[in-house]
Amino acid sequence: MSAEQQPEQPPEKIHLPKTSESEQLKKIRHTTSHVMAMAVQKLFPGAQVTIGPWIESGFYYDFDSPTPFTDKDLKAIKKEMVKIIKKKLPVEREEVSREEAKKRIKALGEPYKLEILEDLEDPITLYHLGDQWWDLCAGPHVESTADLNPKAIALESVAGAYWRGDETKAQLQRIYGTAWETPEQLAEHKRRKEEALRRDHRKLGKELGLFLFSDLVGPGLPLWTPKGTLLRSQLEDFLKQEQVKRGYLGVTTPHIARVDLFKTSGHWQKYQEDMFPLMSENDADRNSEQGFVMKPMNCPFHIQIYKSELRSYRDLPMRLAEFGTVYRYEQSGELGGLTRVRGFTVDDSHLFVTPDQLDDEFLKVVDLILSVFEKLQLKNFKARLSFRDPDSDKYIGSDEAWDKAQNAIRRAVETLGMEHFEGIGEAAFYGPKLDFIFQDVLDREWQLGTVQVDYNLPERFDLEFMGEDGNRQRPIMIHRAPFGSLERLIGILIEEYAGVFPLWLAPEQVRLLTVNDDHMPFAQKVATDLQATGIRVSVDQSGDRLGKKIRNAEKAKIPVMSVIGDKEVEANSLNIRTRASGELGAIPVDEVKQKLGDAIATFSAF
Repeated sequence: MSAEQQPEQPPEKIHLPKTSESEQLKKIRHTTSHVMAMAVQKLFPGAQVTIGPWIESGFYYDFDSPTPFTDKDLKAIKKEMVKIIKKKLPVEREEVSREEAKKRIKALGEPYKLEILEDLEDPITLYHLGDQWWDLCAGPHVESTADLNPKAIALESVAGAYWRGDETKAQLQRIYGTAWETPEQLAEHKRRKEEALRRDHRKLGKELGLFLFSDLVGPGLPLWTPKGTLLRSQLEDFLKQEQVKRGYLGVTTPHIARVDLFKTSGHWQKYQEDMFPLMSENDADRNSEQGFVMKPMNCPFHIQIYKSELRSYRDLPMRLAEFGTVYRYEQSGELGGLTRVRGFTVDDSHLFVTPDQLDDEFLKVVDLILSVFEKLQLKNFKARLSFRDPDSDKYIGSDEAWDKAQNAIRRAVETLGMEHFEGIGEAAFYGPKLDFIFQDVLDREWQLGTVQVDYNLPERFDLEFMGEDGNRQRPIMIHRAPFGSLERLIGILIEEYAGVFPLWLAPEQVRLLTVNDDHMPFAQKVATDLQATGIRVSVDQSGDRLGKKIRNAEKAKIPVMSVIGDKEVEANSLNIRTRASGELGAIPVDEVKQKLGDAIATFSAF
């Protein structure tokens, strides 16, 4: 079995301290960004500094420079940084008055610093590298450049950035770097970056022929190929089957709606800038906010279906589900492959329940999400209780409604004995959530499944049901999405599996490889037989030599392949090799069919 046929294994885990775990890393990275800025201004006197924070994996600084930075420049900047570090300059904090800070900035001739100063509160703090360089900064920093290890620092790339993130303002150059406590940590960081490039879903998606982007269609709007569509369909069908078992009812809703719908829900007031521009049949409606917008979420539509008639307590819980495509006007600079797009499909469902049903239905939703994760082999996740920030005014609804909703989520995780943590300020504007945060093979974190308890939208839309006592009562809504965004999930799965999809999910499950054209009729007959049972199989008809056919199948990461020659035709068998188990030898066709069907049905390998 060739190296490409070996089962994919996660890379060996080597601990890297995260910024949240290491206060020292914050200080190292923040100080290193200042050292870099000092080096840049020494080598490029015309460059003006703007902001330079530490980030999770390193740091960056934005510069307004008359000349573009090159890879050669990065090497020169790093050399200059090493010289600065070796000087063992003290890093000193100074507090000055606003007027004094303004005076010093004007002496430097740096207008960006003046603009930053306007947003700062007194006292104004400066950090100095010796007596040679300073910047407005709140810290934290190490005590001396001697505390930095030049062998644990690397400058990684240059990118464009707009001042204040505003496309109408000056375009700057952003230099990204990374800094660690030890050279070993830097080496591990680089290894993980290389592994991330190998697994990059944008690269693998193109190689495997799953999706593409077109400039004529627009950024953030993926086009799905036949193979990619098969992958999407498999995921959708899988979840739909799970939902049918649990009493969900499928619905379909439009891609656009009147602005008034989202004004009632509150989305227009909160997220107007994230919606696509108004459209209408006439300019008057377009300009008076009476027109239509592309839907940014599905819940107001499902609410209208619920509200179309008066429901009885006997009708509840009502579980409406839809794979609904929504549209968000993400900034072009924030788009990234499938993980951040402008048009995406949500496996949305909204449950309308009585107060007595809330806890039980919430637990059932969590059970569904955990079942989905198990089938997808997503094992490394944690639960976040995403609650509101009581000091923020971005939320709607009464304190009583929020307390009820948050308590319901607490009861659920305590009942399940689920390990969890609270994320204050992470709630949706209309209700708290239980979010599932998945940690991938490279220790990156992604939010996938979510469950939300909502007392507020039923109030805003005046939803009711007829209670057992004959009185009208208010239902509670549960919003849930085990996948979240289908696009983001697929991007994550491509990288988690390194493109090697499990048998049940692979767009192409079996490929038949003939030794020569004489064996083609038998291969076509077997393919037709397997396809009749729902197995996704193809025959390589390229005319290439067998060795190349095998290499192409390996490159395409096909789970099961079979070489067909004279012996196989005579014995009505298939010579099977799999990515999971290697060479299995000759197996009768009927037995192959049975084993494939069993493996696919049980989400296991062949």
